[in-house]
Amino acid sequence: MTQSIDPTSKPFLSLVVPIYNEQENIPTLLQRVGAALQQIGQPFEVVIVDDGSTDTGPQMLAEGMRQYPWLRVLRMAKNGGQSAAFDAARGQVIATIDGDLQNDPEEIPRLLPMLDNYDMITGWRKDRHDTKFRRLQTRIANRVRNWLSQETIQDSASSLKLYKRHCLAGIQLYNGMHRFMPTLVKMRGFTVLETPVKHSARFAGTAKYGFRNRALRAFIDLLAVRWMKSRWLRYDATEIPREN
Repeated sequence: MTQSIDPTSKPFLSLVVPIYNEQENIPTLLQRVGAALQQIGQPFEVVIVDDGSTDTGPQMLAEGMRQYPWLRVLRMAKNGGQSAAFDAARGQVIATIDGDLQNDPEEIPRLLPMLDNYDMITGWRKDRHDTKFRRLQTRIANRVRNWLSQETIQDSASSLKLYKRHCLAGIQLYNGMHRFMPTLVKMRGFTVLETPVKHSARFAGTAKYGFRNRALRAFIDLLAVRWMKSRWLRYDATEIPREN
């Protein structure tokens, strides 16, 4: 069953999915996210962020837009990824997953009720289906990240996240900042729940990012977050009433 929506109406949930050269995954991705989000019983949209793909993905997405009224596509002029798409999302709830289907979109309906008690839900890939090297890399990165940022999040880099819209209102986003969203959200006084989620082996294709093209940039981003956290201005002010 395909959702019938007015493209001009505001959806309840926006799912943001960055992709880069994922032509092997796009048909299955669209089928699965559509079927999963039908379960929430609310209007939704899926915002695919094409980070400059050079494969047949853009043509496949154009075809998908004709088939699925809930699909929107952002074509980035230059690489900006997930962080650049939050402003385009229109939902009261904003969810994110990766386009390689290692995040199960079927988890979103299960996680959604948890937002009744929290402002943000972040997934923990506790049983991770990746190579030993990638698991080791992530374990080390999480320990360093928590040490420098004074955090306790087990898996900050997990792409499966859900936010109430007010968590992101007015937040200044930079390329790569999605890795540190639990910290940034908590810095603004909102509540965050980390919970185990399913994690699958890559459905098709190969990973486009690895240790060499991500580690140094992520470490620099971490130092920026550490600086912001140490300099974050917290205050409680009371206006003095005028004397009669």
